Amino acid sequence: MHTQRLNLSALSGALSGAFSGGRSARAGLSALAVTGLLATAACGTDSGDSGKDPGSDSGSSSVSSSAGGRQAAEIIGKQWNVQSVTADGTKHDAPAGAYIEFTKNGKVGGNYGCNHFGASATIKGDTITVGHDTVKTKMACTTKGTMDFESRLGAAISDSTIKAEVDGDKLTLTTGDGTTVNLTAEKPAELYGTKWNVTATVRGDAKGGSAVALSPDAEGKAHLTFDEKGTVSGQLGCNRVTAKATVGDGTITLGTAGTTRKMCSDSLMDTERSLLKLFDGTVKYQLKGSNLTLTSENGAGLEAVAGK
Repeated sequence: MHTQRLNLSALSGALSGAFSGGRSARAGLSALAVTGLLATAACGTDSGDSGKDPGSDSGSSSVSSSAGGRQAAEIIGKQWNVQSVTADGTKHDAPAGAYIEFTKNGKVGGNYGCNHFGASATIKGDTITVGHDTVKTKMACTTKGTMDFESRLGAAISDSTIKAEVDGDKLTLTTGDGTTVNLTAEKPAELYGTKWNVTATVRGDAKGGSAVALSPDAEGKAHLTFDEKGTVSGQLGCNRVTAKATVGDGTITLGTAGTTRKMCSDSLMDTERSLLKLFDGTVKYQLKGSNLTLTSENGAGLEAVAGK
């Protein structure tokens, strides 16, 4: 598997023009972004491969007709949340936030459980062929088992030929060596009333931003909830927070943060300081399925997943 690692700024840049339509806000770095993402990968991959730009579109359909086309239509355009990967007879449950999404223009992307990824993909009948042009972010998540799961899922759906079976809102992907990936179609979360558990902060810089996974002691302690009365409340890792929140067309204007005044460990306070930078200003929000991303003008932000 040839994998290029990119920082979040490159992936975020790919988001802006990759897909239009549907809801104005969408989450994380979903598969709908990989057109631009793969075009970036074509310019100097680690493998040194040359040839046609994997992000370019020739105008031909990547989906076959008739019955196979109908199955492809059931797969494409949905966020499929990964439930588990079974390899060598052992089932491995997925961490929160792992998902896969296929697009009609021949792309696949999503989140392995820690890092976002994208690649080219062709669907013909019940067969999905994923290219060797996978690109991904480079976070190192500390939750036990997350990186091991990411390796298993990445191996299954990168540079591979997969059999797909759809049964209602369930999708099963089976590789040539018998590894199976079980997925369920996402029921979109609402911005309002959802407890958004922060999974990573994004540190802004002159080039954009780089996602940083939360430290182990901060996991589950940073979350936000927006209400339709124009308020956001939650916890920043150590202290509770409340502020005004005015939602616009793809933006949220956050007022001055009111917080409690506890002191916690250095790692919790670092998380809190990163999140406080989003207040007293306007952030762009992207909402897709169960994922939410907030990004400020200087590239700082957060990634969050809807609470169960």
